[in-house]
Amino acid sequence: MDVKRAPRGTRVAPIRAAWSIETHRKQRFDQIARKSGYTSSLFLELVIDHLEDELTDRGVPNWLPQPEPADGELPIDTV
Repeated sequence: MDVKRAPRGTRVAPIRAAWSIETHRKQRFDQIARKSGYTSSLFLELVIDHLEDELTDRGVPNWLPQPEPADGELPIDTV
């Protein structure tokens, strides 16, 4: 299977991400990306794009605990 990569020269301001994560999680992420047919960097961009559809009005994925209202902010539940 050909691995899908971002076309050369299409990234405007690319950087190298230097996060410390558990080795087994990095290996698992790379494995999922590879099985999906993408490089890990392009797969991460796709995951981020996908998460945009799952963010609450607070900007947090809906499957994570939501932050408490800020000081002076009213807790209004959406129906």
